[in-house]
Amino acid sequence: MIVHPLHTDIEKPERFTWPFCYDPHPLCLLACEELKQEISRINPTEGKMFGVLVVESEDKLGFLAAYSGLLEGRNDWDYFVPPVFDAQQPDGYFMQKEREISALNQHPSPDNQHLNRQMSQDLQLWLFRQYRMLNAKGEERDLVEIWHDYHQNPKIQKKFPLPPGGTGDCCAPKLLQYAYKNHLKPICMAEFWWGPSPQSEIRHHGEFYPACRGKCKPVLTWMLQGLDVDDDPENSGFLHQGVVVIYEDDAIAAVYKPSGMLSVPGKADDYSVATWAKERWADSMLPHRLDLLTSGIMLVAKNAEAYHHLQEQFTDRTIKKKYLAVVEGKVVQDHGVIDLPLSSDPLNRPRQIVDIENGKRAITEYRVQQTAEWDGKTVTLLALYPHTGRTHQLRMHCAHQQGLGCPIVGDELYGHKADRLYLQAESIAFVHPSTGKRMHLFCPSDKKIWRF
Repeated sequence: MIVHPLHTDIEKPERFTWPFCYDPHPLCLLACEELKQEISRINPTEGKMFGVLVVESEDKLGFLAAYSGLLEGRNDWDYFVPPVFDAQQPDGYFMQKEREISALNQHPSPDNQHLNRQMSQDLQLWLFRQYRMLNAKGEERDLVEIWHDYHQNPKIQKKFPLPPGGTGDCCAPKLLQYAYKNHLKPICMAEFWWGPSPQSEIRHHGEFYPACRGKCKPVLTWMLQGLDVDDDPENSGFLHQGVVVIYEDDAIAAVYKPSGMLSVPGKADDYSVATWAKERWADSMLPHRLDLLTSGIMLVAKNAEAYHHLQEQFTDRTIKKKYLAVVEGKVVQDHGVIDLPLSSDPLNRPRQIVDIENGKRAITEYRVQQTAEWDGKTVTLLALYPHTGRTHQLRMHCAHQQGLGCPIVGDELYGHKADRLYLQAESIAFVHPSTGKRMHLFCPSDKKIWRF
């Protein structure tokens, strides 16, 4: 049976899930518990994303289940929805062409290499044309059409003329496609990771995750048309909190940014430390930033000369910063240095991955300050000293299994959700752009960081 019945009095949500940022609905939690029993029976050997879609037909609730890509090398498990397009048939066009390309690889030559590339590109284009995705309006488009319509930016189109491999094979597109084809009404949806984490990314067994942005954002933007969907939280604005001035003179200021406040204006909200500073000091500029969820000290340059002077210090890495972080679990070694190169996926921002071959070097020094029991769990307070300034460097180095393997508390991207991200820029040391004196400024203690 593909549609699995749900016998419950739980009320349906008013609108369908916004798949890129959500808390799982109780109906999805119920469905996931049943799905986990089936996964345990299969006992897969690799980590995999699984998903459920609660559906309604003739006033009866049920759910569909899916996995991303292949499961144990198969895409024909009875319990799960089928792929949007089955490219795995041994005698099918795709597999025949794959064998032809593999045969060319057995006889390397310049002509064969050129032919191989051309055949591979043609086959990939043919494959994406077979994925004809439906939406709630009953309209149909293939992946190439959807991709080109979504990515209007010429730079993206030039760099990524076709969708990434595997597009259309993630859980959410498979689930919605089956529901639309079988006239089932989508009610809510959720996805979770099962098994060990992959080497480059960070995934936690049993944790819920949003749909991926690189492969799924263009596809789901199309497929969700015609559904009444929850609002995108990223378009609802951020906290308009007060900024505290820690230090000020004629050239610079140091301010405290609360967690949940933007450093610079975003797509959905102009309110930020930068706009706040502009209102107070007309010629002000920010020589650096903090992540939205990170609290702590920031420098503000009041004029162009001070800005360029501070920026040069950041470039030369002569500015020293100290962060405080509360991480999950016990960090065994009291002091150490993490050296893991990082890179970002331009189609799946803001997530970072460990990239040994092509990533930029990222170095973080850490010192254990305290270990304690916090809400029944062991946590560690760390002092973090970034020697480089990569995006999400501290968060990745704490969370990744080749780093500390201890996510920062409240890190929704690489760890687990909490009331906030427990990361604070506590102090900064630099040369004053006017006086030439070395300064060391501290932000007021954030009681939430220290509450254990």
